[in-house]
Amino acid sequence: MTNTSNRLSGKIAIVTGAASGFGEGIARRFVAEGAKVVLADLSKEGLQRVTGEIGGSPVVADVTKPEDIDNMFAAAEALGGLDILVNNAGFTHRNRPMMEVSDEEFDRIYDVNVKAVFLAAKRAIPMMRKRGGGVIINTASTAGLRPRPGLVVYNSSKGAVISLTKSMAVELAPEQIRVNALCPVAGETGMLHLFMGEDTPEMREKFCSTIPIGRLSTPRDMANAALYLASDEADFITGVALEVDGGRCI
Repeated sequence: MTNTSNRLSGKIAIVTGAASGFGEGIARRFVAEGAKVVLADLSKEGLQRVTGEIGGSPVVADVTKPEDIDNMFAAAEALGGLDILVNNAGFTHRNRPMMEVSDEEFDRIYDVNVKAVFLAAKRAIPMMRKRGGGVIINTASTAGLRPRPGLVVYNSSKGAVISLTKSMAVELAPEQIRVNALCPVAGETGMLHLFMGEDTPEMREKFCSTIPIGRLSTPRDMANAALYLASDEADFITGVALEVDGGRCI
C-alpha cells in the first residue's frame, strides 16, 4: 500500500496476532500510515513473511505468558516508547454445544481473549503516561453483542472484552488514554472454519444471509476501522464498541 497520508506518523504501535488475518491487515495499514510497529504472534514463519513484506519489529509471543508480553513491550521501548496497543490475538472453540466444550478450552479462550488484554494493558499504561496519552484497541466481536448458538464460551469472552474496554476507557480518560473495541462479524481469517463448524459454500451462504451488506468482514475492513480509532481524528472517541459488521447487529 502506498504511504500517502501518514496519519500515524511518529507513532509507535504494538499489534498482537499480527502474522495473519485481522492483525496482519491492521499492521500493514499502520506501517503504510507511518507508524513504527511491533508485530507479535505465535507464528515465527508468519511473522517472517509479513515483516519481510512490510518491515516492522517481529516478536514471537504467546500473549498469555508474562515473559512474552514483556518482550513485546521491550521491543516498543527500543523504538522509543508506545502510543498504540492493539490487542487483536484471539482464540475460539469449534462451533458446538457448550456441554461439549472442555474446561481446558474454556481456560485457554479466557486466557487469550480476556486476561491477555488485561496483562498487556497493565504494561502499556505506564508507557503511555510517559507520552501524555495513548490508544488501546481491543478486538472484540459481534459475538459479544448478538451471540450465535454453538459459541457460548467464545461469545461470553468477547462480551467480557467489551465490558473491560468500557471500564478501562472511563478509568483512563482523565489521562488521555483512549480505549475502544472493534466488533467484527465473522471474517476471512484462520478461525472462520471454527466459527462455522465447517467451511463450506453452504455454511458461508448461511452466515452471509445474516449480514445485511451480504458479505463477511475482511482484514481491510478492520484495518480501516482501527486506523480511524488510532488516529488523532478520533481523539474524542473512547469506550466505543465499534461494529464492523455490515449491519449484522442491527
